[in-house]
Amino acid sequence: MFQSLSERLGQTMDRLRGKARLSEDNIREALREVRIALLEGDVALPVVQAFIERVKVRAVGQEVLKSLTPGQALVKVVRDEMVEVMGGSNSALNLNVPTPAVILMAGLQGAGKTTTVAKLSRYLKERHKKKVMVVSADIYRPAAIAQLQTLAGQVGALFHASSSEQQPVDIVNGAIDAARRQFADVLIVDTAGRLAIDEAMMAEIKALHGALNPVETLFVVDAMTGQDAANTAKAFAEALPLTGVVLTKADGDARGGAALSVRHITGKPIKFIGLGEKTEALEPFHPDRIAGRILGMGDVLSLVEEVERKVDKDKAQKLAEKMAGGKRFTLRDFRDQLQQMNNMGGLGGLMDKLPGMNKLSPQMKAQVDDRQIQRMIAIINSMTPGERRFPKLLNGSRRARVARGSGTTPADVNRLLKQFQQMEKMMGKLKGGGMKGMLRGLGGALGGGGFPGGFPPR
Repeated sequence: MFQSLSERLGQTMDRLRGKARLSEDNIREALREVRIALLEGDVALPVVQAFIERVKVRAVGQEVLKSLTPGQALVKVVRDEMVEVMGGSNSALNLNVPTPAVILMAGLQGAGKTTTVAKLSRYLKERHKKKVMVVSADIYRPAAIAQLQTLAGQVGALFHASSSEQQPVDIVNGAIDAARRQFADVLIVDTAGRLAIDEAMMAEIKALHGALNPVETLFVVDAMTGQDAANTAKAFAEALPLTGVVLTKADGDARGGAALSVRHITGKPIKFIGLGEKTEALEPFHPDRIAGRILGMGDVLSLVEEVERKVDKDKAQKLAEKMAGGKRFTLRDFRDQLQQMNNMGGLGGLMDKLPGMNKLSPQMKAQVDDRQIQRMIAIINSMTPGERRFPKLLNGSRRARVARGSGTTPADVNRLLKQFQQMEKMMGKLKGGGMKGMLRGLGGALGGGGFPGGFPPR
């Protein structure tokens, strides 16, 4: 996410951190580099100008030049202003209203509205324990209603049926009645999109807004359209009383221009950010955490929250007790660890939140492929229960059989077994040296060809 912007800004910030003294000339040169990085990141020009001006005012004052560590102080000023540009703090949904709380989704065709409706349903259901109903008022796009019905089934949301023969206003009025009858806490309304903003589209969405009187009107926009995303959001904000923005496809956006431009141009907060195609790939937008990711400082808070939500605590506890009791770490245990990592978004998802990852070489980043984990799980699944428990049984012919069964090569099987041995040693440290011993072992595994680059890219 935002790789190119992160790399450029990260290099500039690293140079500044080490400086014990700064002059106005140093600061002017550093801000010129920041300005170029932001413009190349497709951040809107008015946003760049306002951002640089605010940083300059703070940088040449007491806050930086008189600081004991002026380089670090300037980095902090840049980070703080970046947080402010993106909204300062997370803006949560307002659901403290009589049920059903209605959320209206607006946006252009192809921005990911329907998928976002499903993601938001899952988010509200799992994290806020809400009973959610969804309805499609898109009577133009073929199969739009069927698509939403399928997604609703996947995330466990109620679905209010509609058809292309109905009028959108009639559809939403019927959905409100159904939501009340079925005691839904939240009703999310998917609307029609167009390839471009037009009068008919705006008239229809205004009519829907009037009929629904939603508590939240969210504009869904594709982050990869850069500053065009901010301009489109502005047009919608002028036509509708938007309460917030959802940035989609941010995992594929190397530039970051939309994230840094939308709030400043529209005045509306970014409430959520989509980071993948899966229905769980929606996160609340925290400006301070996103700024940390962009500047290479990581996002440890989000990582901790993700571990809390997605790690199977029972399995983790059983493994800890097993290791503490002196029992053997097996390939089945190793597979469980790989599956837990997969549930947390794979290696790519973890690395995006760890500090300093923007400093990795392009070659190392290319090796971080989540398909590695899938291949490793497939290899272990192709083994017999006895082989998983006693890896020493895996002689040459057995390894060849496992490779055929998993669609890999004997070399891949050998590589997996080597990584398993490293992990086995690491787990053994839990008996011999507790957590400190385990961390020493982890450092050795990572330095010795273990994760993340154990398998060659394919």
